[in-house]
Amino acid sequence: MEEPKTYPKKRLSIIIEAPYLNRLLELLDDIDVPGYTALSALAGKGKSGPWRRDELPSDAGRMIQVLVVIDEDKVPMVLREVAEVLEHQMGIVSLSDVEVLRPELF
Repeated sequence: MEEPKTYPKKRLSIIIEAPYLNRLLELLDDIDVPGYTALSALAGKGKSGPWRRDELPSDAGRMIQVLVVIDEDKVPMVLREVAEVLEHQMGIVSLSDVEVLRPELF
């Protein structure tokens, strides 16, 4: 079997507090990001120390990771818009190179 061809894209990972998730998803929809996946974070450790989701008293500290795969030319605009959402609340954004099998999905 022939090796499948892959195509370069960028993967944006956004970790945000759960109460801000809908605002972020609406923004991604408004700027025509072709797709995203939101995953609940179970535990972590950062500047404030370790935390576990099952030990949090409310959604305020619960974190969600949103994954986005996009073309490289869209990165500056998406980062600019996401930075505005995260300007006044906790959030982590990372960007990495990825390879995908079906580029038309992104």
